[in-house]
Amino acid sequence: MTAAILVVALSLAVSSCSGDSQPEVQTGEVGTATVVEVVEAPANVVAAAAATVTAAATGTVRTLRVTDGQRVNRGDVLLIIESPETERALSAAQQAASAAPPPIDVQGLDTSTDQATTSANLAFGRARDAARQIPDRQLRRQALLQIAQAEAQFLAASAQANVTTGQINQGIAGLQNSLAGLTQVQQDQAQAVLASAERAVADLTVRAPISGRAVIGASAAAVSGGSDLSGLASQLHDSLAGQAEALVGGGSSSAGGSTTGTLQVGSPVSVGDPLLTITDVSSLSLRAEVDETDVLLVHQGVKADVELDAVPGASYRGVVRNVDLSPTTTSRGGVTYVVRLDLGGGTLPDGSPAPRPLPGMSAIASLRVATERDTLAVPVSAVFRDGENDAVWYVGGGVADVRAVTVGAQGEDYLQITDGLKVGDLIVTKGADQIRQGQEVP
Repeated sequence: MTAAILVVALSLAVSSCSGDSQPEVQTGEVGTATVVEVVEAPANVVAAAAATVTAAATGTVRTLRVTDGQRVNRGDVLLIIESPETERALSAAQQAASAAPPPIDVQGLDTSTDQATTSANLAFGRARDAARQIPDRQLRRQALLQIAQAEAQFLAASAQANVTTGQINQGIAGLQNSLAGLTQVQQDQAQAVLASAERAVADLTVRAPISGRAVIGASAAAVSGGSDLSGLASQLHDSLAGQAEALVGGGSSSAGGSTTGTLQVGSPVSVGDPLLTITDVSSLSLRAEVDETDVLLVHQGVKADVELDAVPGASYRGVVRNVDLSPTTTSRGGVTYVVRLDLGGGTLPDGSPAPRPLPGMSAIASLRVATERDTLAVPVSAVFRDGENDAVWYVGGGVADVRAVTVGAQGEDYLQITDGLKVGDLIVTKGADQIRQGQEVP
C-alpha cells in the first residue's frame, strides 16, 4: 500500500538533542492534521463497449456499407455476405419441412350394437308369436324354450363382442397416439432445421451489434456469431438424418478461403473470421487491479486521482463503481481484485483541460480510501512496531517510554492515531530507532 497526505494543520514543536544541522533524534508535540489514505493500483482505460463482428458463413463480401472509422448505430447494416452454401442449405431445409409426413389417422371399429340388437329383438319377438300359435301344448312349450335359449346366447355373444371391440379400439388408440407423436417429432425437427437455416441466411446481412466507431479488420474480444446446424443435425430423428447431413455437409468446407488484408467487396470470408470491430467511447471507465491486502478498503463511491502514462503531469478524476468478487491470480502468484471506476475529465499542470484518453491506455489510480480531517496525527517516522503493537516513544520528564498506540488512516507523511495519545503529548518524531527504554531525551 502507498499513501499520501493533505496536511491542513499540524502543531509540532521540534527540538534537537544535538547541535547538528541534521539531528539524529527529534521530538515534537502531538497535533492535528487531515490525513488521506491512498491505495495505488495499476489500471487501463476501458471503452463503454466493444464488439468484434465475425463472419456468420463462408462466402465472399457482396456489399460493404461501412468505411474505416465510420460512426454506426446499433442495427445498421455493415455488409452483406454472399454464401451459396447457406442459400442451398435453406432451400434443402424448406424442402425437408414440406416433405415432413402429415398426422396419421387410424380409424377404430364401430362399437355400436344398437341396430343389431333391435333387429334381433324383432326376430325373437316374431318367433315367439309364431310359437304361441302351435296347437300342441308340449310342442309350443319346447319351441318357446328354444327361442329363449337362443335369445340368451345372442345377448351373451353381443356383450362379448362389445368387450372385444373396446379392447381392439384401445390398441388402435395407443397406436394412433404413438404414430401421431412420431410424426409430430419429425415435423418439429424439420421446422427446427428450417428455422436455423433461415437464421443463417438472415445472418448474411451483418448488422452492428452496438453503436460506436467501426474499425475494419481490427480485433478485440471475440463476439460469437453465425449459425451452426451441425449440432442440431446430430439430434434429429433417423428419418431426417440424411436430409440434415445434406444441409450442413458443407459447413467445414474450406471453399471461400478466409479474410486476409483489407476487407472489401469480393473479399473471401470463412465462418468465424473477424471482419471489423465497433468501439463505443461515449463513456470511458477504468479497470484497476487492487491487491488483496488493500481491496477491503475500497468500496463504491471512493474517489480517485488518475494519472495516465500518455499524458504526463495531467490528473484525471475517477469514482469507484464496483469491486469484483472474483479474484485474479497474478503471474507472481499474488491475488488481486478488479475495481471498476467511472473516469471523468482531467486537468493539465497549467490548469487547462487534459486531452480525452483512448481505450487501452495505461494509468495509475490513486484511490482515496480514507479521509480524516483535523484528526490526531503523528509523523510516519514516529511509529514503530513493538511486538504485535504499534508504538511511539513518549517523552515524559525528559525520559523516553514506550507508548502503545492505535493507528487509523495511514497517509504518506502522517498517520492518524485513534488511541494512546492526546494533543500536546511530547514524542520522538525522528530517530526512533536510536532510542532505548528509559533513555533521557532533552
